[in-house]
Amino acid sequence: MSRILYPTDEVAQQLCIGMTTAKALIKSGELRSVKIGRSRRVPADALREYVQQLDAEQNGEESHGDRAAHPEAA
Repeated sequence: MSRILYPTDEVAQQLCIGMTTAKALIKSGELRSVKIGRSRRVPADALREYVQQLDAEQNGEESHGDRAAHPEAA
């Protein structure tokens, strides 16, 4: 079974950012999370959505799967 939730420290590792930045992204709502008891967890699909959003913002909307227009990106 693949992981569906990640703790903040693993989110930071996955995104190659610091813990402070990871916590700030969660607190601001830029990175979706859920609370279980006192713990905050980030769904795996929220990580993918966040990276896709960054990619779209920085590289244009065509980067969402249109690799034919940019074969060097594949």
